[in-house]
Amino acid sequence: MSVEMVKKYLKNYGLDNKVREFKESSATVELAAKAAGVIPARIAKTLSFKVGDHAILVVTAGDTKVDNKKYKEKFGLKAKMLQPEEVMEYTGHAIGGVCPFATPDANVETYLDESMKRFETVYPAAGSSNSCVEVTMEELYKASKAKEWVDVCKFLDSVV
Repeated sequence: MSVEMVKKYLKNYGLDNKVREFKESSATVELAAKAAGVIPARIAKTLSFKVGDHAILVVTAGDTKVDNKKYKEKFGLKAKMLQPEEVMEYTGHAIGGVCPFATPDANVETYLDESMKRFETVYPAAGSSNSCVEVTMEELYKASKAKEWVDVCKFLDSVV
């Protein structure tokens, strides 16, 4: 159901026709990369953190993880992921399909990590565990209603 909500939301940005749905799961970076036919780094994963009574979404390249020191410097507190049972409540999407689109405005602030800027396009989920949408950085910034670009991640050890 969430993918339909995301398509409707993305129509406002002329991006609804870019949503791709797969027969196989795209719930992890590796599965999404395989389904979309791209390298894992180009999968834009959306990480959800609890901050008081709302959530922060950080959208980052698939080959990174949150750097706790950078996160704390930026947001003033330790990174605390939403609990699985909180994800749907705060983001409007189920685990595996969390994305920065069609989220409850009152509950969520979205930030985009600089790690994605090395790509012309990236592939965030589109509201389900078997979907994605290819977007440019400008499209992602506008459609996600991002507050700003941040640098709160580091590359995974296996990536140079």
